[in-house]
Amino acid sequence: MKKNVLIIGAGGVAQVVAHKCAQNNDVLGDIHIASRTLAKCQSIVDSVREKKALKTEGVIEAHQLDAMDVEATKALIRKTNAQIVINVGSAFLNMSVMSACIETGAAYIDTAIHEDPAKVCETPPWYANYEWKRREEAKKAGVTAILGAGFDPGVVNAYAKLAYDDYFDRIDSIDIIDINAGSHGRYFATNFDPEINFREFTGRVWSWQDNKWTENKMFEIGKEWDLPVVGKQKAYMTGHDEVHSLSQILKVPNVRFWMGFGDHYINVFTVLKNLGLLSEKPVKTAEGLEVVPLKVVKAVLPDPGSLAPDYTGKTCIGDLVKGVKDGKEREVFIYNVADHKEAFEEVGSQGISYTAGVPAVAAALLVATGEWDVKKMANIEELPPRPFLDLLGKIGLPTRVKEGADDRAL
Repeated sequence: MKKNVLIIGAGGVAQVVAHKCAQNNDVLGDIHIASRTLAKCQSIVDSVREKKALKTEGVIEAHQLDAMDVEATKALIRKTNAQIVINVGSAFLNMSVMSACIETGAAYIDTAIHEDPAKVCETPPWYANYEWKRREEAKKAGVTAILGAGFDPGVVNAYAKLAYDDYFDRIDSIDIIDINAGSHGRYFATNFDPEINFREFTGRVWSWQDNKWTENKMFEIGKEWDLPVVGKQKAYMTGHDEVHSLSQILKVPNVRFWMGFGDHYINVFTVLKNLGLLSEKPVKTAEGLEVVPLKVVKAVLPDPGSLAPDYTGKTCIGDLVKGVKDGKEREVFIYNVADHKEAFEEVGSQGISYTAGVPAVAAALLVATGEWDVKKMANIEELPPRPFLDLLGKIGLPTRVKEGADDRAL
């Protein structure tokens, strides 16, 4: 059994993680939240207490931390006696936080692939650029390091493994479809940190097709999907973390990721990009001030956490898996639908943050009980999917399986 959780980050996803950890603190123990801005951490602590989210009386505390500082992170892990670290801070922090965990023996969980601030839209193989280089290090230290335990990557990886184990003898393709059919009522905003969000889309799009990497431009390939609850939605092929791991670990010949974008988002994004406002390279103003355009855009856009109170509508995220079972062609859609308003009422965050944060807590619970405490580095599809998906169903993200006219709960 592992106990006591340190949450790195204080954004919308961290808020969800804190609330869900509090709801399960009889298993997870003490809860600590750390980021550079102490006030943001304290606000999350106050939110948990206001909603009386703690299942049993216990510790929930805020801390100030620069998580790029490995020594400071190690010191906080030891001070809090945290045996599980959930990293939901910036993707720039992954390697630093992972180092602190490996050196202290704490289990490590993140929700997205590491990014180097100096490199935008790196070419594949993504996990092999950073995380997978440290597999032996984690194994030698006996440290559990679970990669990409959000929704995508994360739950969609578990859906793929479920399909691989239970529904198919051979998988020919996996199309991961992420649709947010909700509305936040603002002229323009991003659901996650704008800096990270835009960096995903300013470079080339990479997919895995016919057992090789295929390159396209952003918004070059779009397709209308007819999905449960949210109906017909336009989505565009883009690169994403799980395309790499699923193609390499499950040996699926075709893995593609599709994200829904409205025309308005695409228009604003295109104008910002064409004006150079999404550049991470510093420029000088006429007054001699040096600024980074992307950081200026981030500063003037709404904080993603501020969108939650007015967010309405639903998300639909899932895997459309095609292949063969018992000599016959088969097509199955494994998915979840989440509601923005329900997420806000429960934890004070919008549905996008909810779908990213709840799975990280499910992973932490499985590490705490020992089921996923594997003492090595693992992507989600390398772990048993049933305990994860069953637990998600109990704590807020139920799975459904659609095959033809049949659409039922897992």
